[in-house]
Amino acid sequence: MSVRENRVPHAQLFLGSVGNGSLPLALAYAQYILCPNRTDTDSCGVCPSCQKISKLVHPDVHFVFPSAANKKVKKDPESDLFLEDWRNYVLTNNGYFDAQGWYQSLDMENKQGYISVRDAATLLRKLNLKAYEGDYKVVIIWMAEKMRVDTANKLLKLLEEPPEKTIFMLMAEDQDELLATIRSRTVMVKVPGIETDALREALVEKLNCQENEAHDAAMIAEGDWIAACRYVNDKDDEKFFFQTFQQWMRLCFLNAMSQLIDFAGNIKTIGRERQKELLNYGLKVVRNSLLINNNLSDLVMLPNDEKTFVTKFAPFINPANTMQINALFEESIEQIERNGNAQIIFLDDSFKLVRYLRMK
Repeated sequence: MSVRENRVPHAQLFLGSVGNGSLPLALAYAQYILCPNRTDTDSCGVCPSCQKISKLVHPDVHFVFPSAANKKVKKDPESDLFLEDWRNYVLTNNGYFDAQGWYQSLDMENKQGYISVRDAATLLRKLNLKAYEGDYKVVIIWMAEKMRVDTANKLLKLLEEPPEKTIFMLMAEDQDELLATIRSRTVMVKVPGIETDALREALVEKLNCQENEAHDAAMIAEGDWIAACRYVNDKDDEKFFFQTFQQWMRLCFLNAMSQLIDFAGNIKTIGRERQKELLNYGLKVVRNSLLINNNLSDLVMLPNDEKTFVTKFAPFINPANTMQINALFEESIEQIERNGNAQIIFLDDSFKLVRYLRMK
């Protein structure tokens, strides 16, 4: 509707898990905007413009994404230096992938990806040129929350005074990590999770899953295609987070300080992305515990062994400690993203959890 009426917002924020399909949605939207033969509901899919976008080589579509130095780019990383890697990875995964997978594909050696001020400067130079083929220039910024403050401030000037017929599409999972000034200059589009039945059917069709396995994966994934695929392909990895979190909580209950010190020392070896995933798993346990405590156990979508654990854990989650535990895990995730010492972070969390889990 907005394209047909020539009322396309110049800056939009697609908010939702990457597994919900925010990047494929942005690519489809860009293709529709630039297609000269579009219908009322879709792009034609066959014209040169559509073909170029489908291969991610359209000269009027610019990509910005987090990166970091690696063996190929030893210093001053920016998106343009990784464009070929980006195209290959997006096309291989059909646009469904998370930051961890992208970083691993670049062999970043545990570094945290970010969008640098060099990206903003390069983008400014590109947008000062006229469009090559289409009526519009489209900028797709994936994982926009990975912008550093100086990057966001430089981009802010572009959002406040955008070049003529330039459209920005920002993708983010956590709007709170974006500068408020960036959020205020974008039109938010919430990207919902994929319907459970659609996920199940896709798992059967694309991954040759058995119906019962696809059903379990679709229920647990909560609308996230990446999470569903991970459950199917990496069951051992998913078990790792369950078993590790279960062990951690047991040691906290026992107030086993020497063992908690050893636990924190072991956690530092698993890598920052897995450390964050473990903490995110903890947030999910707390959320499911609250459902059980409020007689909503039917909404807890977990394998039987995990659901059994959460059911036993739930009585220790109550109004007195829920906010403290959630805030603790969220703050720890932020500290790890800022290259904090994981051993110290998890040890400090352990000492606090010993106290929180005893709150009535």
